[in-house]
Amino acid sequence: MSAAGDHPEPVLITGAGGFVGRHAITALRAASPHAEIIGTSSTGGEFRLLDVTDRAAVRALVAEVRPASCLHLAAVSAIGAARADPGLAWSVNLHGTLHLAEAIRDLAPACRLVHVSSAEVYGGSFRAGRALAEDALPAPMNIYAATKAAADLALGAMAADGLRVVRLRPFNHTGPGQGTAFVVAAFAWQIAQIEAGRAEPRIATGALDPERDFLDVRDICAAYAAALARFDALPNGAIINLASGTPRRIGAVLEELLELSGVKAAPVTDPARLRPADIPRACGDAGRAASLLGWKPSIPWSRTLSDVLQDCRARVAAGESLKFHTF
Repeated sequence: MSAAGDHPEPVLITGAGGFVGRHAITALRAASPHAEIIGTSSTGGEFRLLDVTDRAAVRALVAEVRPASCLHLAAVSAIGAARADPGLAWSVNLHGTLHLAEAIRDLAPACRLVHVSSAEVYGGSFRAGRALAEDALPAPMNIYAATKAAADLALGAMAADGLRVVRLRPFNHTGPGQGTAFVVAAFAWQIAQIEAGRAEPRIATGALDPERDFLDVRDICAAYAAALARFDALPNGAIINLASGTPRRIGAVLEELLELSGVKAAPVTDPARLRPADIPRACGDAGRAASLLGWKPSIPWSRTLSDVLQDCRARVAAGESLKFHTF
């Protein structure tokens, strides 16, 4: 990343129009105010239009921008969306990633590529019942996880051939602006609807007993900024977990949100929200992130939940939707 007074280094962020992308831009601007940030989105708008499944378009953009760094966020990021359209998930999450990596390798070989994978790749390995470190075997249990694992492994092979890449595996993260395909925002959105008198006092849920390692998206994006800033000191091809190390029962998260709101509502199981295959507990070991990135989560969970609920209240009042495009 460039220092003040230097020519700004181009930083390419794919999927900039999505939930995480918008927070990532804020984090990167704070960490490197002189960087030239170029965001892409599959819908264009305020960002450069880019469909990562279009190999020629990806190569043309990389040839034009010649990024010094790239944060690759573009993805079909919801498990349900991947299950509903597996072809699109494979096209975006695997082939789109390969299009980008190959373009960087061929046209901007000095570029630092930070690839956002997912802790979902561990899948069945979570059955060990302990906080998993990066040496745990990938064992994906759904289409989304399989597409992310395939891309992750492919980039590892490309690193051996000289691609400059680091792979981050974030655990579940939430925060203001997240779409309702994700559990915390889905709960908060329903609570905000009840508060506004627009819904009956019932919360549609999936399974409430699983435990997940939740983080705040702003902490996650601070890790992304740290990975870009420290990239040159990291082992090429490194895998780094981003985790809190604290598993939280999904039902307890709902209870916390209801307590914050003061709403009295009964959970009602929605079969459409249940997963065909699920694991009882997922938790990560982020010791490597602490040692290599100097990173650990800092935002209290209570603040995260409060901010998600406040964001949902504002959007319900404005008649808005929480859904964002992600690639």
